[in-house]
Amino acid sequence: MIDTRAEVRRILKGLEFSSGTAVVKFTLCAAAAWACAFLPLHEGLSEAGRWSMLIVLLGAGLWITEAVPAFAVALLIIGLQIVTLGRPGGPLLAADDLKGWEMFVRPWSSPPMWLFFGGLVLAVAATRTGMDRHLAQRVIRWSGGRVQVLMPAMMGLAFGLSMFMSNTATTALLLVMLRPALDGLPASSPVPRSLLLGLAVAANLGGMATLIGTPPNAIAAGLLEAEQPVDFLHWMLLALPPAGVLAALGWMMLSRQMAGSTAALPVKLPEAETAAELVKRWQRIATAVIFLLTVALWMSGEWHGIPTAVVSFVPIVVLSMIGVMRREDIKSIDWDVLILLAGGLSLGVGIETSGLAKWLASGVGALGMPSWAAGLVLAWMAALVSNLMSNTAAANILLPVTLVIAGSTGQDAAALVIPVALGCSVAMALPISTPPNALVYSSGRLRTTDYLPTGLLMFLLGPPLAVFWCRLVVG
Repeated sequence: MIDTRAEVRRILKGLEFSSGTAVVKFTLCAAAAWACAFLPLHEGLSEAGRWSMLIVLLGAGLWITEAVPAFAVALLIIGLQIVTLGRPGGPLLAADDLKGWEMFVRPWSSPPMWLFFGGLVLAVAATRTGMDRHLAQRVIRWSGGRVQVLMPAMMGLAFGLSMFMSNTATTALLLVMLRPALDGLPASSPVPRSLLLGLAVAANLGGMATLIGTPPNAIAAGLLEAEQPVDFLHWMLLALPPAGVLAALGWMMLSRQMAGSTAALPVKLPEAETAAELVKRWQRIATAVIFLLTVALWMSGEWHGIPTAVVSFVPIVVLSMIGVMRREDIKSIDWDVLILLAGGLSLGVGIETSGLAKWLASGVGALGMPSWAAGLVLAWMAALVSNLMSNTAAANILLPVTLVIAGSTGQDAAALVIPVALGCSVAMALPISTPPNALVYSSGRLRTTDYLPTGLLMFLLGPPLAVFWCRLVVG
């Protein structure tokens, strides 16, 4: 029974929907998407293509405005595709096709999903056993407080760790290591600004280098799976050199900003605050061995013939069997990232099967641009959009279209798709552009304008480097 009016007010308050702004954003995005998809003539575009355009534009609007969480947008996209394009007798399927809708949920079990899941398991295991913190402590202690030594060492460690684990986790870890040292420096010193920006730049770029480094890479690999599979080593050959060159340029720019400073860092490391003490020594050794074995198998796929997604089962199964990955560790994995990845792959299926991608590709082809110019424009577009929204969301929208453009112009798909995926990772001109940018901004040592010099450098040079290197390697 309800005894008091205060209790009534408490219950009614709990039932209130306080997200009025989100409702307005959602409504405006839906109205704009419908108007763009169905009001213009769009000559040559089928009804299925119009529905697919509506879903793409609605997803893009929701991702940009952040009206709802990003993973929820991915689930909405899958649901809308099933309802509009996957229904029997609809604009895409015949009336007796009762299983056609399954193509929109099939990406959940696709190889890129298992590959990325394996990478997430390795990252959690490295954190639980203290491997990541151990490396960070060694690097900072080795620098001895010398800024010119710490800067490249820290950026190299952030770059290397971000190749195999979340760049967000890498940045958070190294930020914990840096904070005691930075606290001893005056606010006017350029050293903290350069070190923090260097950490974010290296973590962002490190994710470009491997298939598991960042979701856009896995989305690109998933789209290329049917026509031109890209294995772990091939991706590194295409992506690691541009990423390394950009990291070196970032280091040189940031080092010049603190060249005149004589400050020395009082490196006093905090005590480890991890669950590593709960892990036995043999488990730590086993985790290191499994980590190295998995990476070695990923990189040697063309010699032993085991698909990279199948290799991912090695850490998933073995680390669970030896007790390093427990139930709570599995629950702590970034499942929202996997949902975003599945949503992107599903969106690619819809764009392709509905004819929207082919229609867009014909429009690009009508412009008469050379393939390298189209790739450069798309890569710059990916970098620009990724500065304002999730790079995974940007990849979800642009990569399927890029794949069809490659097919329609007779160009090598990897030479066009991979640079656009890499373009999504060079967006770092704003604090909101990437999680590492946001994390270093939370230190209170940076202003928004501090991001612009390195951010513009990456934006201007990243896409051309990626496009021309990929074309050179692919031939």
